[in-house]
Amino acid sequence: MAACPPRGLYRDRIRTVAVTGAQIRSTLSSHSQSGQSGSSCSGDSGDSVSYNNSGSPSHSPSAVATDFGAHGHELAMVARQMVSDGYTQCIIQAFHVASPAPAFGFGGPDRALEDWFFELDVDWVLQIHSEHGLFQQLQLQDKSPAWLRPASWLQDLVERWIRALTVTAFSVQAMVITAHQMPAIARFVKASIAKMLIFVDVIVPVLRVENLRAVLDMFTCVSNMEYMFTPVVISPEAQSIFSEIGGSLERQGDRLYEVLSSMMEEVRTPMEEDDTWAIEILRGGGGVHRNTRLMVDYITSMREACASTQNCAPSNNTVNLGDLIDDTIEYLEDLLLRKSELCSDPSLRYIFLLNNSHFVAQVSEPSVSLYLEQRSELNLTPECKKFMDSYLDVSWGHVLSCIPKSRFPGPIHCWINTSSLAKFESAFQKTYRAQKFWKVPDPRLRDVLRRAIAERVISGYGDYLEEHPELEKHIGRESSSPEVFKKMLGELFEG
Repeated sequence: MAACPPRGLYRDRIRTVAVTGAQIRSTLSSHSQSGQSGSSCSGDSGDSVSYNNSGSPSHSPSAVATDFGAHGHELAMVARQMVSDGYTQCIIQAFHVASPAPAFGFGGPDRALEDWFFELDVDWVLQIHSEHGLFQQLQLQDKSPAWLRPASWLQDLVERWIRALTVTAFSVQAMVITAHQMPAIARFVKASIAKMLIFVDVIVPVLRVENLRAVLDMFTCVSNMEYMFTPVVISPEAQSIFSEIGGSLERQGDRLYEVLSSMMEEVRTPMEEDDTWAIEILRGGGGVHRNTRLMVDYITSMREACASTQNCAPSNNTVNLGDLIDDTIEYLEDLLLRKSELCSDPSLRYIFLLNNSHFVAQVSEPSVSLYLEQRSELNLTPECKKFMDSYLDVSWGHVLSCIPKSRFPGPIHCWINTSSLAKFESAFQKTYRAQKFWKVPDPRLRDVLRRAIAERVISGYGDYLEEHPELEKHIGRESSSPEVFKKMLGELFEG
């Protein structure tokens, strides 16, 4: 019998893997092979379970899974090492001997589960309901003021939980096993995951909007792990157990989705009740509002989670999350339109709508945005084009109207034409000064807007000068040439 590796050998390595809970993709499958060397651990009863310990089966996790995130790949490597060293086999054998199948108890964690959870850095899971366990700590956190409830504390627990659940799944997957050996493994996995899913039950009541990242990480992990426990060609008993595991994960995924949906409803209240919209629109020069950025952060996080589950384990919850994203985007667009009406300056209002709608559009169609970004092009949405046209009308329409539309140049109109030049220059300078420090943070949008103003205003001014060559002596002044006006436009919207 091969000796089990020392306790704590993998714990530190697992701890160092940074996780987000996304992009872990695989499927659990069993493969019947024989004639391969392996390691075995025996209990006092003489029963033993044998496994291949190469850690690199013919259908390895890397061959089955093609969409690992960096952390998923690293955790899969740790899991394979645990199998290759025979550690996972020893733990399963110890559990198998201590709790003979199929009647094993859940009265308390046995030594095998304690050792396994210690190695995975989640031994605290077994103490959740103890006198000083996590449940009591979370209750205390929930009763304390918001500023005393650090989101990072819960996020750390979630990340440790995700690492443990991921390693558990990959460890089973890394083993090449025969059908008669599968039930013992399935029973161990069921016991492990049942204990771990208690964590979800405990933290759900204390989750807040600031914990959105943690909820999304758990939702993604649970959804993808559910897909991993889709067995192929195994014993009826193991098939039944893995179906139970998948069902448990699916139910927790449903519950986490409901939490996400409630959070998106909850976040709307402070957005609606915020009474600083008008002040901040003015102070920010029509730039991207902090509430817009916050909502877009939520949307982006949800979209990342949705993309991961869509690529890996599409389900009803994947569709539901996609609908929740679309609903949140639609709400945000309506919110911006309503809050923009608080702005008394119509020009600033449309700059605000253009900036914020464009910012939202970047997450509404991320693949298109990425394509255009790579090509250094900017293709405005119809809504953004409408806001830009409205801005041009209310901001620069009156400037261009200073120029008569007469096409009959001649000395008799010279005094009128000269007056028009003065009016045009005055209106241009006034608009320029009023908007010089307004902000368009996206450099490509800023360039598009400047070119649109130039095309409408400077081009019209140039056409007027061509129709009135007698005015050439008047535009020699530095302040009224088209080139000077165009240069001034290049200074707008820098903030």
